[in-house]
Amino acid sequence: MNSEEEFYDAETGLESDDSCEVSFKDALVFDSKQVTDGGAKQENGVWERRKTLPAEMISRNNYSVWNILKKCIGMELSKIAMPVVFNEPLSFLQRMSEYMEHTHLIHKACTLSDSIDRMQVVAAFAVSSVASQWERTGKPFNPLLGETYELIREEEGYRLISEQVSHHPPVSAFHAQSLKQEFEFHGSIYPKLKFWGKSVEAEPKGTMTLELLKYKEAYTWTNPMCCVHNIILGKLWIEQYGTVEIVNHSTGDKCVLNFKPCGMFGKELHKVEGHIQDKSKKKRRVIYGKWTECMYSVDPKVYETYKKSEKKSGGDSKKLKQGYSCEAGDAEEMPEVQETVTVIPGSALLWRITPRPAHSTQMYNFTSFAMTLNELEPGMERLLAPTDCRLRPDIRAMEIGDIDLSSTEKERLEEKQRASCRERSMDEEEWSTRWFQLGTNPHTGAEDWLYTGGYFDRNYTDCPNIY
Repeated sequence: MNSEEEFYDAETGLESDDSCEVSFKDALVFDSKQVTDGGAKQENGVWERRKTLPAEMISRNNYSVWNILKKCIGMELSKIAMPVVFNEPLSFLQRMSEYMEHTHLIHKACTLSDSIDRMQVVAAFAVSSVASQWERTGKPFNPLLGETYELIREEEGYRLISEQVSHHPPVSAFHAQSLKQEFEFHGSIYPKLKFWGKSVEAEPKGTMTLELLKYKEAYTWTNPMCCVHNIILGKLWIEQYGTVEIVNHSTGDKCVLNFKPCGMFGKELHKVEGHIQDKSKKKRRVIYGKWTECMYSVDPKVYETYKKSEKKSGGDSKKLKQGYSCEAGDAEEMPEVQETVTVIPGSALLWRITPRPAHSTQMYNFTSFAMTLNELEPGMERLLAPTDCRLRPDIRAMEIGDIDLSSTEKERLEEKQRASCRERSMDEEEWSTRWFQLGTNPHTGAEDWLYTGGYFDRNYTDCPNIY
């Protein structure tokens, strides 16, 4: 198989519970509609979204990932075809849409008059957008070239469209917009994966851009690195680490967040700490918490006073090494999760994770939000673009627990994609994206995939036949 025929795999992913006490007094929460067990139903004329999948997670006990990965140490994994049993029944485009689970934070930012207040809520949103990845060790299906996904949530005030815009390298672009013209949120992701012997490191290359239209503000940031440990043996566990810089290009305000590696004894596992500074580089707020639980904001002076008193009392007397990395050859047992976030007096709660349903572990560790993403609501099929991932037969087969059919359909779709690629190559034709074009991000000046509009006009006559 030559490089033109290789099929790209997307990234594995990663969430937990909450235990926070202080409330953010102005918090605005959009309550999602209650969902019901099993399939769909109407109640009082209101559509009730499902809260379970049609079938439980397929067991992976009889499969060895080592047989596939043992020749790939140090390599970039996007060209390695993985058996469907290691997947979860969602496309990477659907996984990307999980950024929107806590959209109420964007709505909250739109109501705040102070730019620092807006920044701290945007920072909470940036953390919340990766929270659903906790314990999500199944790999999403790699999108086919030209595949799309739409998500409309009227009760939460937004709609989203995404498209797989490139196959070599694999790039997924998305664009979400407020139904009341309050915000736009968009970006493109090129997930680079490397296998280090015991772990897989995922670098989600690409820039997130959030525009608050009322204030004519644009915020940009990149997501942290993530590492899935114990790929070969033991319990899979995930950490995210690295520095995330959120820049307000209109005011010059900046938020610097440090997603901490777990450390030798797990003391820093899941912790996020950082600060907001204004354009004169004066620290205005300290942000702290865990990406698996909650995020708080506190005055920098209060934070420093608290840390000094903690040090005097011996709370931080022992400095622990930050010894973990995906390249480390040491044992990778998951550290015991330390106490939940200690709330500093005077702090304000910015965000708290939505607890997962009790049966989540039997459902690929999906959140309640993720559980609904591949659902076909009544009348939806006739409205969707024919390229929407809800219509992918391999994902649909896996969702109902038919692993053999899913594997067969996945191979068929991959071969169909390769054949189309060969045909274009012989005809010297270039692939043409449908809803996004490669351009320049006006806020960063960097190359970016930008939405061209028109998807929700529902004219899909020139969409490719990819399924």
